[in-house]
Amino acid sequence: MTSFIAELIGTMLLILLGNGVVANVVLKGTKGNNSGWIVITAGWAFAVFVAVTVAGPISGAHLNPAVTIGLAIAGKFAWSQVATYIIAQLLGAMLGAFLVWLFHKDHFTITEDEGGKLACFSTGPAIRNTVSNMIGEIIGTFVLIFVIFYLAGPELSMSSATDVKIGLGSIGALPVAILVWAIGLSLGGTTGYAINPARDLGPRIMHSILLKGSSDWSYAWIPVVAPIIGATIAAYLYMAL
Repeated sequence: MTSFIAELIGTMLLILLGNGVVANVVLKGTKGNNSGWIVITAGWAFAVFVAVTVAGPISGAHLNPAVTIGLAIAGKFAWSQVATYIIAQLLGAMLGAFLVWLFHKDHFTITEDEGGKLACFSTGPAIRNTVSNMIGEIIGTFVLIFVIFYLAGPELSMSSATDVKIGLGSIGALPVAILVWAIGLSLGGTTGYAINPARDLGPRIMHSILLKGSSDWSYAWIPVVAPIIGATIAAYLYMAL
């Protein structure tokens, strides 16, 4: 139960701060309006840092069904817990999206651009091409999961000590944040780098409920299916190596 709550709160923070920075850049009348892609990618990286810092010590801070599935395939996470984690992540993403809408409600009201408002919830392609969009999300998620397998914490070996602790504390979340920032800067410009089914699907559901506009459901399956494929490839390659 504690892991469920940690995944829910962690994913809520991820979406609140990640989609919050998108709203600050995209919505009309905000202080950060039109501040650009670099701000968005940095905001998402910092959102990851905050979310991993909070959830990491309790649940491992998956915050992403692709991470959960990839770790389970590689034998690093119990399959019996996969469904519980994914449900928590989806609910957390929906809650985070609701808070973004609530926080920026006045700015959603005065913004005419429906596509921009959807971007504050979910991703969308710069050029709509199913094959290219799938490949982009697969590669982006592959990089995320494959590198996560190789992220290691500090280690200390001592033959005589019986009670030695070593760690980086909250700074231990920094490598994942840098990784997400790198993916956003290098691979995010084509699809908006969902690389996380819950991050895209949960907010898209909330968009359809709160704004009742076109939530682009014809595209919605890509940021759900492609990250799972990317995670699967990363897990099997990691095991092979």
